[in-house]
Amino acid sequence: MPRFCIAAVQDAPVAFDLEASLSKLEALTVTAAEAARSQPDAANLALPVVVVFPEAFLSAYPRDHDFGARIGSRTDEGRAWFRKYIESAVPVSDVEGPIMSRIRAAARNNNVVLVVGVVERCDGPVSGPERGTYGSSNKGGFGTLYCTSLTISNTGELLSVHRKLMPTASERLVWGQGDGADIRVVDTIVGRVGGCICWENYMPMQRMALYSMGVEVYVAPTADSRESWTSTMRHIASEGRCFVVGCNQYAERQDYPGEYPGLHGMNSTDVVTLGGSVIVGPLGNVLAGPLFGERGILCAVVDKDRIHEAKMDFDPVGHYARPDVFKLVVDTKSKPVADLTQGV
Repeated sequence: MPRFCIAAVQDAPVAFDLEASLSKLEALTVTAAEAARSQPDAANLALPVVVVFPEAFLSAYPRDHDFGARIGSRTDEGRAWFRKYIESAVPVSDVEGPIMSRIRAAARNNNVVLVVGVVERCDGPVSGPERGTYGSSNKGGFGTLYCTSLTISNTGELLSVHRKLMPTASERLVWGQGDGADIRVVDTIVGRVGGCICWENYMPMQRMALYSMGVEVYVAPTADSRESWTSTMRHIASEGRCFVVGCNQYAERQDYPGEYPGLHGMNSTDVVTLGGSVIVGPLGNVLAGPLFGERGILCAVVDKDRIHEAKMDFDPVGHYARPDVFKLVVDTKSKPVADLTQGV
């Protein structure tokens, strides 16, 4: 079916509280699915739906938090907050465990493709399919967190786990790096879904890798709420000839714990993250948004035939690629943790 619905959820988790954030994810997925299916162009058509959540929705983007780290020194308070961050993270490899089962059920129960940003921990149980079937076979460090995007099918199958390749600036203190095996585009009922997290979208070769994999729905969960982000999303849609979903949190000070050491001097309703979520068509035309300064759900009914039309005069991996001049090499291999110790 060429037509489908896109819903981008602009909201915030209950930061550092995984249980409350999971409940919010479940409720917002229901609302987003209903909003998408109630669009005038979708009513009574049973169109497929993809629901996208922001970066680090489960369960905190630790804005303005330095975790007590300075060059040459750390604090006990900062280490305690890092422990809280680990405790509120998602054990992704425990696919059949209680937390991942709830996330997968949110997709299955609402018959939607679900893309959600999580903070991933790697020290828990392992269940379900082998990691290499949905992401890097590198299990990750047992004390390291990753900024990760999950793609789950409408039947609740974990299709893709993408770890952010390059955390930005101070994010590197609390998040590890992904690898090339995480760069994936997967088949879903709405088409081929893939994407980049936040400033990965400024990495031209990573974008080109996704174009070469035939991405049709390019998801860009982010923490960037600058007005320039809309221009980035429009550029990627025009460049990749694909639908682009930029999705960011709208967060206020009250979405963070009262004792949170960052965000000094703010009142409970002061805005921490403005949002800026947007849905863009394959010619760079804005279909919904950008939405700033409030919580909300953006919806658009789209037609994949527009992708074919857009590629008539520009195909970044086809007639416009010039493989006689340029070559892109992507190392999609990953090493299991056990292999890292060989030769030591």
